[in-house]
Amino acid sequence: MSGHGFHVHGPHDHELEHAQQGGHGNEHSGMINQIAMFTAIVATIGALFGYMGGATQANAGLYKNNAAIKKTEASNQWNFFQAKSTKQSLSELARDLAPDGKKAFYQAKIERYEKEKNDIKVGADKLEAEATQWDKKSDEQMHQHHRWAQSTTVLQVCIALAAIALLTKKKWLEVAMFAAGGIGLVVGVLAALHI
Repeated sequence: MSGHGFHVHGPHDHELEHAQQGGHGNEHSGMINQIAMFTAIVATIGALFGYMGGATQANAGLYKNNAAIKKTEASNQWNFFQAKSTKQSLSELARDLAPDGKKAFYQAKIERYEKEKNDIKVGADKLEAEATQWDKKSDEQMHQHHRWAQSTTVLQVCIALAAIALLTKKKWLEVAMFAAGGIGLVVGVLAALHI
């Protein structure tokens, strides 16, 4: 190159100009750009789906823990119920063996224990129902987690296919990449819809 407007092209300059203008040697540049953009989008969506998968897995664990706590509380109530039943049975025995003057005392205890047992039973049944609900929520979250994980896995396969398609420049791999991306997206939508 000179300072007076005279310009000499080297081989490298010539190839760069052609590449900028879409010239020869660049038949796959459209495919490369398309795959690169698609891969960036799929990677972003995959990251979001991966986050959702982790969140639903954490929720499932928390809900299962809540169910275990409620089951323990219900078990405690049933133990309390059993203790009241034992006291009631002993009071019934004492009433049957007691002299007539003491029978009314033991009968009052028996009636009190019966009422207390009924109250305890209502509470225990309520705690068991809550435990069942927490278990159900946990199972739903695990199902949704599996959907997110399936979607993320398919999107990762899609990204791998994109890399192979870029290296081999095979059209069928590009089609497979788009198909895998579509499947991954559909499974992600199923996860979002709790299906």
